[in-house]
Amino acid sequence: MSLVSILELRHLRTLAALHETGSVSRAAKRVHLTQSALSHQIKALQNHYGLSIIQRRGQAVELTDAGRHLVALAGKVLEQIQSTERDLAKISQQATGSLRIALECHTCFDWLMPLMDAYRQHWPEVELDLVSGFHSDPVKLLEEGGADVVIGSEHKQQRGIIDHPLFRFEILAVLAPEHPLRAKRILHAADFSNETLITYPVPDDRIDLILNVLKPAGIHPERRTAELTVAILQLVASRRGVAALPSWGLKNYVDHDYVIARRIGSQGLWSDLYASTLTETASRPYLRDFLTTARNTCFATLDGIIPLE
Repeated sequence: MSLVSILELRHLRTLAALHETGSVSRAAKRVHLTQSALSHQIKALQNHYGLSIIQRRGQAVELTDAGRHLVALAGKVLEQIQSTERDLAKISQQATGSLRIALECHTCFDWLMPLMDAYRQHWPEVELDLVSGFHSDPVKLLEEGGADVVIGSEHKQQRGIIDHPLFRFEILAVLAPEHPLRAKRILHAADFSNETLITYPVPDDRIDLILNVLKPAGIHPERRTAELTVAILQLVASRRGVAALPSWGLKNYVDHDYVIARRIGSQGLWSDLYASTLTETASRPYLRDFLTTARNTCFATLDGIIPLE
């Protein structure tokens, strides 16, 4: 075995992406490579060290013991690089400012709050704030200076706006454990026709289930709203209706049999999440670090999400 290391940052980022996604195709998208280029990187590392790094399990991949050692190294090195870049930004006096965050995705509060707590420790000079309420035109909110970051699902190419991809996630139907539809593994539009749909208090065109499944099928169920995710789940568990929520926000409730979750449609109902900023502010170090930290935190802690490029 050669004692000269061939490890580069690109290799470490590739290994971290493989670990987080469990898939060559998704990892390749995450690091902006073709699948063949990513496979070539892994093959080069395996040839250099004379050890297998990954094992294929159909479409999925698993890390070997050697792979896990390299991923552990990747985590330490990439974290150190991010920390050093923060320090350099502070030395160059680019660490002050404000970061006002507007949320279109109500369930994002579940992962945004711990993220903001961690971010505040790294950037104490940056003023963090949440822009509350529903915003019918979040891009205008950015343009008028009412927010610095908007987290939501809209992705329309607009001049002066950059949509930074966060991740893709599946939306699942949520039912009470004893609901009559519990025996069905997959729900279709017609299954919602006699149900009360419990949603956040936002317009129909901001609700994926209504916009992409029910409306095209001519299904218009009765609707009830609640501000908080936990309130929606309590209403569902009490058989006051059904809901459709991101899979990553349901795991604890499903694991404890508080509610049950079912796929919507044979291919599932998927949504994409972006963080939008003005082009002119996207290069600010503390804003770049917030986006990087958000992606890293989500892929490390949320179940069922996949890279979005």
